[in-house]
Amino acid sequence: MNITNTLSVSLGLVLSATLLACSPSSNVVASLQPDEISGPPSQAPARSNRGLYTKAWQHGAADCKAEQGAAFEVYQHDARSYIFRQNKCHSYEAPFLYLLLGQDKALLLDTGAATDTDKGGREIASLVSAILDKQINKLELLVIHSHSHSDHYGGDAAFINRPNTTVVGTKIAAVTQHFNFAQAASDQLALDLGGRKLTIINTPGHQEEAITVYDPDTDWLLTGDTLYPGLIYVKDWPAYKASVARLHKFAQHQAVSAILGGHIEMKRRAGKYYEIGSRYQPKEAPLPISTRQLAGLHKWLQQDKKQERVFKGLVIKPMSALQKSLSNTARWLAN
Repeated sequence: MNITNTLSVSLGLVLSATLLACSPSSNVVASLQPDEISGPPSQAPARSNRGLYTKAWQHGAADCKAEQGAAFEVYQHDARSYIFRQNKCHSYEAPFLYLLLGQDKALLLDTGAATDTDKGGREIASLVSAILDKQINKLELLVIHSHSHSDHYGGDAAFINRPNTTVVGTKIAAVTQHFNFAQAASDQLALDLGGRKLTIINTPGHQEEAITVYDPDTDWLLTGDTLYPGLIYVKDWPAYKASVARLHKFAQHQAVSAILGGHIEMKRRAGKYYEIGSRYQPKEAPLPISTRQLAGLHKWLQQDKKQERVFKGLVIKPMSALQKSLSNTARWLAN
């Protein structure tokens, strides 16, 4: 391991410890009540995702030393839509990855966390290739990232030299250049996979390079760490407020059947979550966030209260100055 990687790993451990030490206490901030999270009704979703609301995902093990599970769980939603979840015993982050297939291209959103058991993303690259090899047409693969935290690009190495594949960099310059956000008046652009026209939405706040992907085939809004059932640290509060407002407005004009993020950290019990570093989550909440929850979050953010808030299905917490400094240093080391 070179000095840059050593510093990055060490910094990551410090950052994790700092975040853990600053975790919110549910007896300090009250949970939002049901009538407080109601908002303007969104357009009814065109199709049901009931299976995603009831699915029990691979959630680690009480004894990870004895865990022999696969590095990723594969969920096939339909013939052209896949979700992968990394095993919590391989990475406590257990990020979710999304693969969407069109007639000409396939999109992979995130490549997971780097682990000793899956160095360089060989496992996820093998799974993706196996799916694409079954297609009648040879699809070009586009790899993008929900944002530039390392648990979402850890598998990039296995895709960089893969034939017929483009890996978009994680830095803001690479994201802006590839999607031309600098020229987009509405901070959203179309990405056509061939018979499957996605919308890419610029949604910074949790992190500078954060984006959201909307897929009209499934009516999924893929939000990465901008919105998911867990403890969401906000680095830039005004930007996050604007991004949530943008998503709320978008969901009012488009059918959104499920908002799917990058992790599950919440428990089934309202307002309760697993601590950072947990490798066993036997009673975790469902993956989807509803448009009603999005509306409630938007409504609360409009009050301009920059403070920690425990909702029933997620927790919002502004980063401290120290956490922002560590985040900025990690971004600099990753350059």
